[in-house]
Amino acid sequence: MKAVVVPAFGDLEALRVRDWPDPTPGDDEVVVDVMAAGVNFSDLLVIGGHYQVRPSLPFVPGEEAAGIVSSVGKNVDSCRSGDRALVLVDSGAHAERVLAPQSSCFVLPAAMGFLEAAGFGLAFQTAHYALVDRANLQPGEVVLVTGAAGGVGLACVRLAKALGAQVLAGLGSAGKERAALAAGADATIRLSGERLRDSIPDEVRARTGGKGADVVVEVVGGDVFDGAFRSLAWRGRIVVVGFAGGQIPSIAANRILLRNVAVIGLNSSDYRQRHPQWMQRVQRELFALYGKGLLPAEPAECFPLEDAIRALAQLRDRRAIGKIVLTTDRWGQNTLGGEPA
Repeated sequence: MKAVVVPAFGDLEALRVRDWPDPTPGDDEVVVDVMAAGVNFSDLLVIGGHYQVRPSLPFVPGEEAAGIVSSVGKNVDSCRSGDRALVLVDSGAHAERVLAPQSSCFVLPAAMGFLEAAGFGLAFQTAHYALVDRANLQPGEVVLVTGAAGGVGLACVRLAKALGAQVLAGLGSAGKERAALAAGADATIRLSGERLRDSIPDEVRARTGGKGADVVVEVVGGDVFDGAFRSLAWRGRIVVVGFAGGQIPSIAANRILLRNVAVIGLNSSDYRQRHPQWMQRVQRELFALYGKGLLPAEPAECFPLEDAIRALAQLRDRRAIGKIVLTTDRWGQNTLGGEPA
C-alpha cells in the first residue's frame, strides 16, 4: 500500500509517499481501507519530534481516518468487514490502510460521508472533552473559543451552541469571520494587534455586558492566552488545549486565586488510552447530535495523499480554515455511501 512516511523527525519536506507494508489485524484489531484521513496540528508536532510521544522511526503519521473495514480479528464484535467506519489511532492514518484497536473503531451513521467523518472524530471529541468534562459547561453560559476557525475551534463553536451556550469566536484575521459565524458563533473577538492582554478582555466584556467569559477554550497560547485569561468571569474556567501560536504561556498562581478562576489542562489522547469506554460513549453522543442536525461537520479542504506535504504546510502556516483531509485513490473508486460527491 501507499503511505506517508516520516524517515526522520524534522521538517515536512523530509516526508515521502512510498510503499509500506500492509497491516494485519491482531485478535482485537481491525484494518480499514482508508478513503479519507484527517490532518491535525498534533501531526505537525509528531512529525517534528515535539510531541509527548515519539513513534519509532520510520513511521506513518495521522490520527484519524474514515473508510471501509476490510478485515477484523477473531475477538472483534464492534464492527465487521464491509462496515463504513471512523477510526482514531496514535499514528498510521495517512495511508491506504490503517490498523486500529476495535475500541477505537466506530461504525458511521448512514448519513455521514467519508469526508465528513475524516474531519469529525478528533475535532469533536476534543471539543466534547473540553466543554463537557473539563469545563462543565452549562446552558446559557458564555464561551470564548480562540483559534475558532481551525478544525478544533469550529467544532467547539458548533458543540457549544448545541449545548445552549453563547459563543464568542476568537480569530486572528478578519478573513476567517465568515466560517466562524456560519458555524453558529454569536460574535467574533479579534486576536491580533498590540496589547492583547487588554484588547481581548475589553472586547469580551463589551460583548457580555461587562460579565466576561464563563468558559474559554484556548488553543493558541502566548499573548492570546494572557488576554483570554483576563477575560474570564468570576468562577470562570479556561481549558488549555494547545499552543498553535508556538509560545507556551506561564501564569502566576496568585492570579488564579485572587480572581477565583480555574486553569484546566486537556490532553484528548489520554481518554483513548486510559478510558476507551469514555471515548466510545462520547462518540455515540456526538453521532446522536449529528443525527439531529445539531453538529453538521465542517466542509473539508481536500488534498490527495501524494500532496501530504502541501496539506500539512497549509496547517503549519495557519492558512487553513476548518478541517484538512487527505484522500486516497480508494475514495475516488468508492461506490458506497454516496461518495465521491
